[in-house]
Amino acid sequence: MKDVYQASLKLHKKLRGKISITSQASLKSKKDLSLLYTPGVAEPCRAIAKNPQSIYDYTW
Repeated sequence: MKDVYQASLKLHKKLRGKISITSQASLKSKKDLSLLYTPGVAEPCRAIAKNPQSIYDYTW
């Protein structure tokens, strides 16, 4: 079992964490980012606020 612990430490040190967050869309420009983040993200939020049933059209 000691080998597992040592291997785990080595892997954690190499990866410096286990979880990452990645974009589902290709972000090649500032415009791309603005469509998915600020200010573009506000529009789906407003649409959901007006029609809560549309939440699954814009999120999972």
